[in-house]
Amino acid sequence: MNQKKLSKKAFVNVKKLRYRAGSLLVELSKNRPDSIGFVLGIIISKDIFTTKRDSDENIKNPKLKYADWGVFGLGYKSGTSCIISTFRLRNVKTDLFISRVQKISVHEIEHNLGLDHCETEKCTMQDAIETISTVDYKGYKLCEKCYQKI
Repeated sequence: MNQKKLSKKAFVNVKKLRYRAGSLLVELSKNRPDSIGFVLGIIISKDIFTTKRDSDENIKNPKLKYADWGVFGLGYKSGTSCIISTFRLRNVKTDLFISRVQKISVHEIEHNLGLDHCETEKCTMQDAIETISTVDYKGYKLCEKCYQKI
């Protein structure tokens, strides 16, 4: 496990002090050794964000809310890197914290493996739907439909 400083290029102070998750993914991918297929970056106690878009790739409405959207993690479909942040997962009992880190990590890695969000309850690819309680509720496994895609 390598510790790296967060890229200053990814730092933004718009609504809050945050790091653009997509920019951090680019840095992770660029620095990924050829011998490693995927990289999972774990950011400790720093907030990350992305721009939330609709199906036409426009910023989701209301734009003020979704242009700078705080996230638990980010992974691109068929990418080579993903990232999670513990910032929004803290201040809970250790078992719950570990469960959240595991579920979000697996979810983002599965995006890298080519999976989209799933509407099946408890599937690891179920979207967080803007709340941590969805992460807490879902399981550790893919539904049969998502499993068949891998």
